Amino acid sequence: MVGWWLNQSLIALSAIQWFSTNVKLMKTVALFFVGASLLAWLSEGAGAAPLQVGGDAPDFALRGSDGKTYRLSDFKGKRAVVVAWFPKAFTGG
Repeated sequence: MVGWWLNQSLIALSAIQWFSTNVKLMKTVALFFVGASLLAWLSEGAGAAPLQVGGDAPDFALRGSDGKTYRLSDFKGKRAVVVAWFPKAFTGG
């Protein structure tokens, strides 16, 4: 039991030493992710007109499960288009 505690203590000390010597790196990485998140949040919907009930859908492109890219405009004038996705498809949860 003492050996296990000693091993866990050494692991904890190693982690503390690594973080204390790499604080600048950790701050840089954290700042990068905060900046990227902020930029993504600010640019979300930038220049996009608000959707109106009964209005036309904006053109968009999606990649199908067959690997091809489909645009909504490719189906203009044809029968109704249904866009569906399954975020939990083929997952264990």
